[in-house]
Amino acid sequence: MMQQLLKNREALLAAVIVLLVLAIGSRTPSFIAPGNLVEMFNDTSILIILALGQMMVLLTKGIDLSMAANLALSGMIVALINFHHPDLPVFVLLVLATLLGLLMGIINGLLVWKLGIPAIVVTLGTMSIYRGIIFLLSDGGWVNANQMSPAFLGLPRALVLGVPVLSWFAIAALLVVGYFLRYSRTGRSLYTAGGNATAAYYTGINAGKMQFISFCLSGALAGFCGYLWISRFAVAYVDVANGFELQVVAACVIGGISTMGGTGRVLGCLFGALFLGVINNALPVIGISPFWQMAISGAVIVIAVVLNERSNKRKGRLILRDATLARQKQAVSP
Repeated sequence: MMQQLLKNREALLAAVIVLLVLAIGSRTPSFIAPGNLVEMFNDTSILIILALGQMMVLLTKGIDLSMAANLALSGMIVALINFHHPDLPVFVLLVLATLLGLLMGIINGLLVWKLGIPAIVVTLGTMSIYRGIIFLLSDGGWVNANQMSPAFLGLPRALVLGVPVLSWFAIAALLVVGYFLRYSRTGRSLYTAGGNATAAYYTGINAGKMQFISFCLSGALAGFCGYLWISRFAVAYVDVANGFELQVVAACVIGGISTMGGTGRVLGCLFGALFLGVINNALPVIGISPFWQMAISGAVIVIAVVLNERSNKRKGRLILRDATLARQKQAVSP
């Protein structure tokens, strides 16, 4: 039974999320009110979008630890531009934030692809660099809500069919990334490049280039979220989203995206993010300090990695067993 549950990670996560919501709702009925559930999804929207970007990097056996710093720098730049040019259309700022994130993703991708530096080393370095640039641009100061235009602050809060635009952005990201990974040649190549480098080589797929593309996409989504984060929380400063990369990696790993590359689905990424969203919203309700969130996320990552690796080893043993049986059949056949 346990093996069946592990094979259906998305179903297991969905069941756990429903049980958590119902259990907390039995204690606090307002927790399961439709309005609160919509707000909970809205609170998790940025995590969902960032996790989709991180997922594409993980598929190629990489990791992007600079996503939160990318988000903070992109958000600070557009906040400063909005402060000095409040009449500039919000759409322009949103595109600019995405392009800034893309540029930072290109830097990460080139360092990994062309120089062969491990992704974890590159992104740890650029994470500090991006944070340092924020300090230089802002001189350590803050951009507060009274320095931002109403249009800048209003977009994520605007309602469409009773649901905030921020949530619609997350839904759109899920659909676009899901389609990209499932039906596009490049999306399928990301899986091949991370899952089987030998097969990728013989089919003409450049694994390094695929990793570069994944960093570009990850960076663009982080930059996109830079505007969303700053406008939603109405403040920009050096330590915006500091440590949030742990939540992003946790959402991916919990959702079954392997850190060894080549394995993972958008649905798992969604449920991993929602699981953390429910946990983070439930802690204050059940009287647990929010300061435990990081510790809980870390523990969940370790458990999820262990489960993922056990599943991968089991698959490896099955492949070896099947190959051995095939050779034995060939040996006894006349």
